[in-house]
Amino acid sequence: MGVFDSKSSENTNIMNGLSSKEVKKRLLKYGYNEIVKRKKVSPIKIFILQFNDFIVWVLLSATIISAFMGETADAVTILIIIIMDAVLGFIQEYRTEKSLESLRELASPTAKVIRDGKKIIVKAREVVIGDLVEVEAGDRIPADCVILEGNNIRSDESILTGESVSAEKRPHYGEKKPSSENLLYMGCNVTHGKGKARVITTGMDTEMGKIADMLQQIEAEKTPLQQKLDKLGEWLVYGCLIVCAVVTITGILRGEDAYKMFLVGVSLAVAAIPEGLPAIVTVSLALGVQRMMKRNALVRKLPAVETLGCTNVICSDKTGTLTQNKMTVKKIYVSERLLSVTGDGYDSIGSITYNGIHLNPLMDEDFNKLLECSVLCNDASITYDNKKRIKYSGDPTEIALLVMALKAKVNRENLEKKYKILKENPFDSDRKMMSIICFDNKVRYMYAKGALESILKKCSSILINGQIKELNEDIRKKITAVNDNMAQEALRVIAFAYKKIQNNDTKEDNLIFIGLAGMIDPPRKEVLDAVIECKIAGITPVMITGDHKLTAKAIASELKILDKDGLVITGEELDKMDDKKLDAMINKIRVFARVNPSHKFRIVKAYKRKGFCVAMTGDGVNDAPAIKEADIGVSMGITGTDVTKEASSMILMDDNFATIVAAVKEGRVIYDNIRKFIRYLLSCNTGEVLTMFLSSLLYLPIPLLPIQILLVNLATDGLPAIALSLEMGEKDVMEKRPRGKNESIFSEGLWKKIIIRGVLIGFCTVAAFSMSLYLFQGNIKLARTIALCTLVMSQLFHVFECRSERHSIFKIGFFTNIYLVFAVASSMIMLILVVYNTYLQRIFYTQNLNLIQWAIVLGFSGTISLVNSFYWYNK
Repeated sequence: MGVFDSKSSENTNIMNGLSSKEVKKRLLKYGYNEIVKRKKVSPIKIFILQFNDFIVWVLLSATIISAFMGETADAVTILIIIIMDAVLGFIQEYRTEKSLESLRELASPTAKVIRDGKKIIVKAREVVIGDLVEVEAGDRIPADCVILEGNNIRSDESILTGESVSAEKRPHYGEKKPSSENLLYMGCNVTHGKGKARVITTGMDTEMGKIADMLQQIEAEKTPLQQKLDKLGEWLVYGCLIVCAVVTITGILRGEDAYKMFLVGVSLAVAAIPEGLPAIVTVSLALGVQRMMKRNALVRKLPAVETLGCTNVICSDKTGTLTQNKMTVKKIYVSERLLSVTGDGYDSIGSITYNGIHLNPLMDEDFNKLLECSVLCNDASITYDNKKRIKYSGDPTEIALLVMALKAKVNRENLEKKYKILKENPFDSDRKMMSIICFDNKVRYMYAKGALESILKKCSSILINGQIKELNEDIRKKITAVNDNMAQEALRVIAFAYKKIQNNDTKEDNLIFIGLAGMIDPPRKEVLDAVIECKIAGITPVMITGDHKLTAKAIASELKILDKDGLVITGEELDKMDDKKLDAMINKIRVFARVNPSHKFRIVKAYKRKGFCVAMTGDGVNDAPAIKEADIGVSMGITGTDVTKEASSMILMDDNFATIVAAVKEGRVIYDNIRKFIRYLLSCNTGEVLTMFLSSLLYLPIPLLPIQILLVNLATDGLPAIALSLEMGEKDVMEKRPRGKNESIFSEGLWKKIIIRGVLIGFCTVAAFSMSLYLFQGNIKLARTIALCTLVMSQLFHVFECRSERHSIFKIGFFTNIYLVFAVASSMIMLILVVYNTYLQRIFYTQNLNLIQWAIVLGFSGTISLVNSFYWYNK
């Protein structure tokens, strides 16, 4: 791992950073910037662990006993089946491990570095000593760094020091060794300000490495559902072992061979206990997560997949999630005039007019001052690449202001030569404004922009026609009315102000009001359909925004989030409510406007108190508490900060509301699929146990030999069950109401379906066995072959019934899950080979069946499924 090297760390160009060539050298020299990873489980170990099971040990013991007693064929066959089961389990677990590893890789932190003179985003593990890193509020620090330049930087170092108060940081100058106030530490988060820093140590030599803290990553913990199923599995094991013991003892008491009955008991236990259930659940979750990734939803924590199906409230940010996040200035208010701006998006083609006349900012002092403020008080940038293609970076609101200036033919480079920026007070959600201090010919100015209410209360005068006048109450009302009119047209309004700094007065007060700019961020086209789908699914979409109440109301109405009965509440109104009043109103509120991140936390708590399952989106560092508190915390993949991503359960790679809805749908599909294969496995296993148990109670011969029981387990429990987890979901999955958070996996009568179907499978198998004994003069070998085929075919018919709890297979279609078709076909081929192949007949003690005998098999195994399917088809 990398270590501190003063020579290599100092050799960094403050403007251009390291070269790509130098980065490669340092990677080779110091290694990757990472804490020692948890040791991966090797594929060989995963395979070996498949045999680390009590039942398998018993079965292996039985195999050894069989070999010693001369039953070589039985021993070899049992061993082959054990190995085939292990291979199947290995494939499930290995695929799950690979899926989870890819999730960890995708969710790994990133860093903004300057290399070859360009700002790029790289994985944090690829940061090297000497790298020039850009940091700002919300970023997670990728390595230990010394600050070279910056404004008001503060860092949350609680994971290292335990101190809850963020530490103030300042740039390091001179030859003196940097102290802690000049350093940023790996794994900590920047809570305020922005700047540049040089990496001085990486990997295990960072402070994080020294205290042996682990790299933050996704943990492959068992989900609540998996834990419940593990508990269920324990009870099933005990129950099955008791039943198997009864069957074994009953057989021995009736005079059956003790060794044979011991093998029957062990084999039945192996077949009856759904040992593959937890593995299939994990595979189902992992495959579902992979499907979500293709839909731009990155799930960081597997429990979130289960919770998604319960979601009944989605609280979504407006900008960039419900809207396109491509702001365009449409109106400007300055010197009591309302100007119009043409053009769409970030295209600089357009003009600025007043009453149809083009304005020249050089001839209009007030308008020119507004343009100066919008360009200088701005962190966005518009650049061109080598092919002269335009590139935009920064906040969309600020990009829109730069595009507005381009339309007015204002040159940013000329402005920055004229004014030297001395200090910046960055925007934050509490102040709702930002400001800069600059000077021109020894005169210092403050320029500020932000929300109207924030700017207006800090202004004491106004610029009108080149003159500074008192900002009286009448003018304030007029400005507010213009703001409201813009907001009613769904325009987001930004206010501008400035002042000359005298006597070192750098406070954000006594400002001179310049004007307003109204811009629009059009809704995403796909969001309206997603909102409608939410409402059909019983999910309430709620908009949360910092925008003006009227702007929020206009957008929410257009997207059908706000209906005639819905309420729009502002942050100010929210502050005046106590929790009791908020709880009473929360069911009707559809829009929260002019709110800050602390309000989000309170909103989540209110919904949870009312029993709702809440998904909450966020991107800023201050959104993290609300994201963490929500049942499903959703962070933005494009605009989200590292802090928010770390707190979230899911990351939207495209920052799109429709992606949340798609993820909720996928969560429902996954949960339904888990219910489907639980229903299938437990029904079939119940049928297998009852086949043996009923035969014992009725004093019938053993209907299935141990080797045949193991064959049933291999043919029916593996591939068909996995194929059910690959169901793409029913068309009406979003027409159901969300399930409750504490709802049992066996709700809606699933236990009844399992037991009834299991009893029918067992009854039909025993009936087919008894009839065959009667019709074919007690031919036990033939009767067992018919019983084997009946049991297997009953389960293969039943697997198609399990594809839906609400619809018939005739409505769904037999070939809509091609994986299941192939799985069933594979099982049937296996069964036919066992029945007709001479070599396999000797191993599995079977014999050929004729058409009449197959009619018995299909009559007993298929009739119930056919009747059941027609019942649902006509329902």
